[in-house]
Amino acid sequence: MFTKKSIGLSHSPIALAVIAAFSSPIVFAKTADVERVTPEYEKMEVIVVNADFSNISLDKMPSSVTVIDAQQLEDEGAQHFEDVLNSIANFNWSGGSSRPKYFQIRGVGEQEQYQGAPNSSVGFVVDDIDLSGLGMVSSMYDMQQVEVLRGPQGTQYGANALAGLIYLKSNDPTESFEHGAKVSVGDDDLRTFSGFSSGPLNDSGKLLYRVSVEQHNQNGYRDNLYLHRDDTNERDELSARAKLRWYATDDLQIDLTLLHANFDNGYDAWTLDNNTSNTLTDKPGMDAQETTGAGLKFIYTGASAFDFTSLTSIAKTDHRHAYDGDWANPDYWASKQCTAYDDDYNVIGSEPCVYDYIWDKKGDRQTLTQEFRLSSKEAGRIFAGSTDWLVGVYTMNLNEDNDLYSEYNTWPDEVLQSSYEATNYAVFAQLDTHLGQDYLLSSGLRIERRDSEYRDSNNDNFDPSENMWGGHIALSKAISRNHNAYARIARGYKAGGFNMTLPTELANKKEFDTEILYNYEMGMKSTWLDGKVDSTLAIFFMDRDDQQVAASLQDPDNPQRFVLFTENAGSSQNYGAELDAKWYLTENIEFYGSVGWLETEYGQYEYSDKYGSIIDLSGRDLAHSPQFTYSAGMTYVADSGWFANINASGKSDFYYSDSNESTSDAYTIYNARLGYETATWSAYLWGRNLFDKEYGVRGFYFGNEPDLDWADKQYIRYGDPRQVGVTFDYKFM
Repeated sequence: MFTKKSIGLSHSPIALAVIAAFSSPIVFAKTADVERVTPEYEKMEVIVVNADFSNISLDKMPSSVTVIDAQQLEDEGAQHFEDVLNSIANFNWSGGSSRPKYFQIRGVGEQEQYQGAPNSSVGFVVDDIDLSGLGMVSSMYDMQQVEVLRGPQGTQYGANALAGLIYLKSNDPTESFEHGAKVSVGDDDLRTFSGFSSGPLNDSGKLLYRVSVEQHNQNGYRDNLYLHRDDTNERDELSARAKLRWYATDDLQIDLTLLHANFDNGYDAWTLDNNTSNTLTDKPGMDAQETTGAGLKFIYTGASAFDFTSLTSIAKTDHRHAYDGDWANPDYWASKQCTAYDDDYNVIGSEPCVYDYIWDKKGDRQTLTQEFRLSSKEAGRIFAGSTDWLVGVYTMNLNEDNDLYSEYNTWPDEVLQSSYEATNYAVFAQLDTHLGQDYLLSSGLRIERRDSEYRDSNNDNFDPSENMWGGHIALSKAISRNHNAYARIARGYKAGGFNMTLPTELANKKEFDTEILYNYEMGMKSTWLDGKVDSTLAIFFMDRDDQQVAASLQDPDNPQRFVLFTENAGSSQNYGAELDAKWYLTENIEFYGSVGWLETEYGQYEYSDKYGSIIDLSGRDLAHSPQFTYSAGMTYVADSGWFANINASGKSDFYYSDSNESTSDAYTIYNARLGYETATWSAYLWGRNLFDKEYGVRGFYFGNEPDLDWADKQYIRYGDPRQVGVTFDYKFM
């Protein structure tokens, strides 16, 4: 456990200092000895996958899982989930928001949500509180580990985990006192202040607490030249967590988790000339999310045959996303010439352009979940003591109200108020049977019903209800003490839904069907070289039936508008592999990395473009599905206390959208961190994207410039440029 503080320096001198420091032998100079906890070769860390209800260890779990533990988060200096997600194999995200909230696992997931009811393909859970579709409030401070489960989680999580699950687990209360504070500063006017406290609340040690708070601010890498401001794309992010653990009796543990996040971010990220630094908007947007949640867990272990778990969670989120849709200002457009028309729409020459467009959506979401689980103990095993079992029931109620307002040249354009409610009920069961000779057969089934209701101010009313089921069957085999192999088949599902505010010619697109995904997977989890190396390898094939595709068509008569709808695209197939590896070269040097290979392809899918022409995507790669993702890192910790971490991550090119052929460029990002650590304090000099690589995280291909007669053009939103800074961290008992 180590810490950080900072001093702000100018942009390029700090970057040069970081690069120079990593090439200097002074890094390895000896001073006072410092003890740092590192895994021993003979006994690798046992990492438990908290997202799995059986709390199984990572090396025994029969599916593809990546776990980023607290030490890697600390070594890389991760402040937000955005800082680590590129190191996860076959994982991508869509940069249509100030922080990542739309994710893709193995090519499956949403890219945006401008309209419609929430219906995520990738689950997002923070300390057992479901925030699917709201992933931007994900600070890494005081985080125990990040877990990404790939493939359908149909048995244990159901409809929100068709592609997989992201599970964030923060640190639990401790039996002894520990406290810490951290300060970071850097260019882009970065200021981050963090602190935590943990320990017992009474002399008996039966009531424990933990509290952590972080305030993160920076200007957001964009200078608005029209408004003469450097903070229109700012990040203003508060994250707070509190945990209470009460050992009520020897058999009853009660955990209360509270979280609050208030992200009041700007959103001024798009430009007409794909400029990475300067914007020209007169009404810069915002991307705000305020979430307050609570989770209450009861774990009773007093029965001889089983343990009982009750998990209740509630979350309330107010979110708002707004942007300046013309990406410029009245003076800019008046300097351009647009086609002039008479009252009969005959061309009569040209005139100064007039283009002013804003888009603003406010949402209010509330979720309430309740789950009860029974899981067997050794005395409760069935079938002659060969089989562990787990059964549970689950219900969730989700309410979301949205208020959409857009304005075109001072006139209201799209105006829509909507209300949505969905209630899910599920029962699930899992059997884990020991077959002998180190074979284990795991099978699970979940049956889920969803009732929903939607109403809006345009008189679109829907009341869909459906029954769904998913599950898995997996066979694993301990080949030896160091190698565990498995084969798995899983069935996942994503509820069908509806489209609102469609033109008459798309009346047949009002509703779409449930998507079903079958995942076939084989893997091997191994340790090598007397425990110095561990690796996890998975090979998979995914078959999607009634694939849900988000379509976007620009209205040729009202080019400021887009018709957005979801439809089924028949079937598609994805296949590929993931490899995670870690190598403890010596007690002081650790290497780690990942590689993902992904092949995606539409089945039979055609759509009509804005002019009515048929576009055939059959056989094309899916959007946001790079063929290769990769990462590598090295951490060095000298006995004297000097520390260094270098890591890189990247991906091959990918299509930005399912509605056009625009693609990103391949890229690799390099980060570094150099510091000195003691038992109580640590100081670091760090840099992200050291070589200032320009890389696209979201792209559109459409017409947004009336002086060009709304001709289609490529527009790209770029990821964060180079940033450097310093951190000081202090911890004490």
